[in-house]
Amino acid sequence: MSPPHEFDLVVVGSGPAGEKGAAQVAYFGKRVALVERSPYLGGASINTGTVPSKTLRETALYFSGLRQRGLYGVDYSLREGLTLPDFMYRCRAVVETQRDLIAKNLERHGVEVIWGEASLPDPHTVEVRLGAGGVRRLTADVILLATGSSPHRPAEVPFGHPRIHDSDSILALDQGLAEIPASMAVIGGGVIGIEYASIFTALGVRVTLVDGRERLLPFVDGEIASRLQARLAELGLQWQLGVRVERVDTSESGVTLALSNGATVTADVGLWAAGRQSNVAGLGLEQLGVKLGNRGLVLVNDRFQTSVPSVYAAGDVIGFPALASTSMEQARVAMVHAFDLKYKEQLSGVIPLAVYAIPEVAMVGLTEEQCRERGLRYIAGRALFERSARGQILGDPQGVIKLVIDPDSKRLLGVHIVGESASELIHTGASVMAEGGTIDRFIDAVYNYPTLTDVYKYAAYDCLVTLHRLQGDAALRPTGSALG
Repeated sequence: MSPPHEFDLVVVGSGPAGEKGAAQVAYFGKRVALVERSPYLGGASINTGTVPSKTLRETALYFSGLRQRGLYGVDYSLREGLTLPDFMYRCRAVVETQRDLIAKNLERHGVEVIWGEASLPDPHTVEVRLGAGGVRRLTADVILLATGSSPHRPAEVPFGHPRIHDSDSILALDQGLAEIPASMAVIGGGVIGIEYASIFTALGVRVTLVDGRERLLPFVDGEIASRLQARLAELGLQWQLGVRVERVDTSESGVTLALSNGATVTADVGLWAAGRQSNVAGLGLEQLGVKLGNRGLVLVNDRFQTSVPSVYAAGDVIGFPALASTSMEQARVAMVHAFDLKYKEQLSGVIPLAVYAIPEVAMVGLTEEQCRERGLRYIAGRALFERSARGQILGDPQGVIKLVIDPDSKRLLGVHIVGESASELIHTGASVMAEGGTIDRFIDAVYNYPTLTDVYKYAAYDCLVTLHRLQGDAALRPTGSALG
């Protein structure tokens, strides 16, 4: 009989999936160790991704006075004398606070943190090359891989140049520059590219976004993506869509891109945000028999178990949607399955997504395009934030909530929002969808006044107008005044 393992669980990585997976199991009295190779806890979410970029968004709004333009109709200008260290200061303060909170959470749950580089020589062992020197072998019943992802770096791009950055190194921009750059080229029109392009545009930087696709954010409802693009263009963001970068030239003062359409883009700084790849190098997963996909994605089943039964994986390392929110829940589901905890046995089928651009975009459920692809009958209703007093107060009358519904049952199929607080507002629609609810929930509800949430009610009434028109029931068709 083999001796018992030292731990019930060893987690590799301390991002959202790693932290919550470790805490979930330790909460139920299991012996848990967590291995982290970085000098800091929190993974990309805390140190280079979610939290830093969202903090920079709020900082940009504050220093630029952009919200004041919406509120008072006056031109905004960058706060005089603002430097890059000033701009980055709040970001680093928030990051340090979040690292401390994660450390306290792991300590509170009795999770042992081990600093070093992990590899898996067998299905129940994690070998750690310790940061302080030496090697420690950890044995465990279960191993959870939560190593996250890193920016994809095309070989032809000279990332060693001080004027070229990815989404990690852009957070150290102030180490090479004192002043905010006058111009920037952002390559990649995905979530990260859009977020950073809007942040720097809000600061008055002349930003050009380059992407090989004809439209932004292909997973977002087309109408909402178009509204976002129009709003960003109003702020001054310039576009080069449907083109590729064919050559990159650098100089001491900046970067020049030669594009496939014959155009050139010259900027002080170039930011590459064209995809990510899983952090699996050095883990020895292929030798262990763990199946991998494109760019190192770890392949898992619906309980986040890999092809090796004792090894689970969650978070960015397994790919889309690669969100902190879903990563946490994936890890919890994985650990409930691994230890038969009978607690949270499956991931919700209703997952809200948000893009923290300026303005925010959020969605849950099906888009119009997806409904058409699946041959589903649907109708859409929408309402601008200008219908709400709160929208006027906040200075965002152009924001919109769009509802996609089944015309036969009035069941909510999707919610799509662009505008102030979209990332918060989406949860109201997600809750209704999770219960299989209809738009009657919005019509029957009483919302505080003034709030943006009551825009759901107007969007629901807009759906009813279309429904009654389709049904041809003139006697039941609401009038414009009835909807007010």
